[in-house]
Amino acid sequence: MRLGYFTMPVHPLGRSWTETLQEDREQIILCDKLGFHDAFVGEHLTDGCETVTNSTVFLATLISDTKTIKLATGTTNLSQIHPVVVAANAAMFDHLSKGRFIFGISPGALTSDAEALGLLDQDRNKMFAEAIDVILAIWERDPPYDIDLPNNRFKVTTKTTATLDLGIGIMGKPYQKPRPEIVGTVVAPFSPGVVLMGKRDFHPLSANFLLPNHLKSHWTNYAKGKAEVGAKADVHDWRVARTIFVADDDTTARRYGRDDANSPYRFYFEQMGAKMRRGGRIYVFKKYKEQPDDEITHDYIMDNCVISGTVNKVVDEILKLREETGDFGELVYAGMEWVDPALGKRSMQLMAEQVMPRVNEAIGKTAKTAAE
Repeated sequence: MRLGYFTMPVHPLGRSWTETLQEDREQIILCDKLGFHDAFVGEHLTDGCETVTNSTVFLATLISDTKTIKLATGTTNLSQIHPVVVAANAAMFDHLSKGRFIFGISPGALTSDAEALGLLDQDRNKMFAEAIDVILAIWERDPPYDIDLPNNRFKVTTKTTATLDLGIGIMGKPYQKPRPEIVGTVVAPFSPGVVLMGKRDFHPLSANFLLPNHLKSHWTNYAKGKAEVGAKADVHDWRVARTIFVADDDTTARRYGRDDANSPYRFYFEQMGAKMRRGGRIYVFKKYKEQPDDEITHDYIMDNCVISGTVNKVVDEILKLREETGDFGELVYAGMEWVDPALGKRSMQLMAEQVMPRVNEAIGKTAKTAAE
């Protein structure tokens, strides 16, 4: 099982934007040094706490300061940018990083972003679907372009103005062939969108704020989509994100990962709980559909969404999670505000150097026993 990283990121209002961006960079540089496989970074235009406005631009600053980690948009919000711009910039990023690029995509869920762009009344899921079709068509076709897909608002052509011998009217293709890995973050339980991801060979990343009992529904739907096109789903392609804090002792784990008023984990889920409730999406924290909203308290969310403890406890919790969900290819560690940088760095170090080796050793022993 691989180890990945995902950050929104979420910072307290009023912190220096300059400082938080540098801290977010530092976390991913540390991930690279510790051997994390990839790092996903989210983007929002109008959130004072989630301060990366363009994940591609942010990640570009990390290409020269990292060596092996794959840099992933997590996500590029496709309803907000014309697909020609996305296709061209993503292809260039893939070349700049020499293939260390994962193309994470979504419609863009933040309503204030949509309002600012004049898209509040638009079907942004439809815009998303139309945009990815056009992006793939650009990457698959040769110029001059004349892309006019059925029921698609985006018409792309350079046939009138192209002068190919001068390079005019040509868009670059990605470094990776035939294209970069495409990943979609999945939030809703039993999401039907995962079926479509399976059909198109886009890979699912199950969100860290979805309750564990719903995670298996993502794999079921992904495998269903694969089967519908005559393909077999590979667990290697499924990523599961979790919110994890690893400490050297139980007292620190409980304090920094849960109880302290300044705990970054407490702050994160105060933010996520309030935002999901405001957006009518509190269902992501429910164990069953009819569960009353008033049961979804902050403590309830923390109990169900945060794994914290010493190495042994965290290993046990991850293995327990895997028993419930079935096998998956990558555990994605959710990045938090570094209230205490030493503890934040130590957690990531313990995760990479002690937790994951023990998890993989246990998985290997289980697989060997089953084979025998």
